[in-house]
Amino acid sequence: MSQNEYATAGDGYLTEDRVMIRDSAREFCANEIRPLADKLDPEKGEIPDALIEKMAELGYFGIMVPEEYGGLGLGVFEYCMVAEEFSRGWMSVASLLTRGNGIFFNKGFNHDPARKKEYLERVATGRFLSAFALSEPNTGSDLSSIACRAHRDGDDWVINGAKYWCTFADRADSIVVFARTSPPPSADKRHLGISAFVVEKPRGELPAECFGAPIPKIGYFGWKTYELSFQGTRVPHSALLGEEGKAFYIMASGLESARAHTAARSIGLAQAALDDAIAYAGERRQFGQPIAEFQAIRFKIATMATKVEAARQMMYDVCNKIDSGRRCDTEASMVKYFASEISEEVTSEAMQILGGAGYTTLHAVERHWRDARLTKIFEGTSEIQQRIISDNLLGRSQSDRRIVEDAYSRKFE
Repeated sequence: MSQNEYATAGDGYLTEDRVMIRDSAREFCANEIRPLADKLDPEKGEIPDALIEKMAELGYFGIMVPEEYGGLGLGVFEYCMVAEEFSRGWMSVASLLTRGNGIFFNKGFNHDPARKKEYLERVATGRFLSAFALSEPNTGSDLSSIACRAHRDGDDWVINGAKYWCTFADRADSIVVFARTSPPPSADKRHLGISAFVVEKPRGELPAECFGAPIPKIGYFGWKTYELSFQGTRVPHSALLGEEGKAFYIMASGLESARAHTAARSIGLAQAALDDAIAYAGERRQFGQPIAEFQAIRFKIATMATKVEAARQMMYDVCNKIDSGRRCDTEASMVKYFASEISEEVTSEAMQILGGAGYTTLHAVERHWRDARLTKIFEGTSEIQQRIISDNLLGRSQSDRRIVEDAYSRKFE
């Protein structure tokens, strides 16, 4: 029994409803996700459509969609709690949750209630899953410097440029593309002039006049991650998400939730590795006794469990703040940073406990370890989180301001 199995209703943040949601997600993971992951991940296979359909039937793509649009009307807390449980089986499936749940549509179409209703009702039922094209070959964390462009042509917009790290691009119903539609007004407002477009397309295909190829990865299997080239992709003006030139605010409004979600995935991976290490330590015998009897192993597990629970409680606190409407950008960066760091540590220690067996694809620990490594990179690297935290505590450094001003003057002179 893992340590968080003891958490029941009345334990801090966990109400009876939340315990029921958590336990249901845990059961779904054990019965549906983990068996598929154990089979398909070693083969670099893809998440089956049948599993996506089951997730849709159970409402997992509408956790945060308001009830008036057919969703469950729950919060970031429940969303992250489910993501943690799913990651115990396969992090890629937990990441599928972001393809629904109206991450950008909920706020992006506040100015157009009819359009908002149209999208969110489809999202809630899993009939409208999205991929997101933000990063580019030369642009990662500094999204204000994207080079992809879109220009107005009559009633349409025409998109040109390259995008990188677009996961699920082929199987999604749309790709939300961020592109610059006007130059920034000044060095300190480089984030302005970027717009977002909902590029709809058939499942199994890329958009018209968009070409791409999967990026070879060492993990995060279950789906493909693409490098894309938009070469005159045309979309109607109605595809504009939010106000023209202000897509940065749509993206920024979801950062706290996105970082909490990545923390949840990190914690799920760490918990899964801890569970597997505990089970293996009880079964593996050396020198006439289970290795769980050796103090070195016992102390490793104690340290691993402590780190996992510390990250979980921090995540619960951040999710509670987000759902309460309180700003917590510092805390969100802290939990993303801490959870991803301990996830790599815990999964690595689990592999050490399994020894040679852990270095094979016969055990899931190596999968958890590979995927945990990614959590320190996506949704803002650990170094970016440290920068955000330190900037919020100490103020931006003079050198940082000079770098921004110099980059602006050289790029737009």
